[in-house]
Amino acid sequence: MINIVLFGKPGAGKGTQAEFLKEKYNLVHLSTGDIFRHNIKNGTELGKLAKSIIDRGDLVPDEITTNMLRDSIDNNPDAQGFLFDGYPRTIAQAEALDAILSAKGTENAATIALEADDEILVQRLLERGKTSGRADDQDEDKIRNRYDEYNQKTAPLMDYYKKQGKFHAVNGIGTIEEITVRLSAVIDNL
Repeated sequence: MINIVLFGKPGAGKGTQAEFLKEKYNLVHLSTGDIFRHNIKNGTELGKLAKSIIDRGDLVPDEITTNMLRDSIDNNPDAQGFLFDGYPRTIAQAEALDAILSAKGTENAATIALEADDEILVQRLLERGKTSGRADDQDEDKIRNRYDEYNQKTAPLMDYYKKQGKFHAVNGIGTIEEITVRLSAVIDNL
């Protein structure tokens, strides 16, 4: 079983690359955004709880997010591995993921960060916002705020995974195919 954490700032191409990687390596793609939407849409207990928190304008606590992720892993008992997208976002979540995987007799094989200059990513998101309908991709101040949040909470994960020898940075600028080749080179050498 191979498990990979894919992360990077909004607009770095995680979702696009995840589509190629899940097919190539036969992985189950677990995106926290998709997991949240599924639980809320289907009215699960965790979904109802998350929706009530979101409706108040608060952030969903790590415990709820982690429990949703654990359920998603449990719902895929025959998986050859998982591609985590959007989780973990904090050290506490990384520790929780390690514990979940350890309980399953496996571990995170690598954490791969798609890296790109903020100015390029801002332009990508503003361009995406023209067609995606996502309000958070149409406002440069909101985009930059998301990057500040990333730098404060998610960037420290680099050190966490570097200490485990599992961190790999990949240049996220280029064609989709070029970036896929770079990511595959890392995965093929695990």
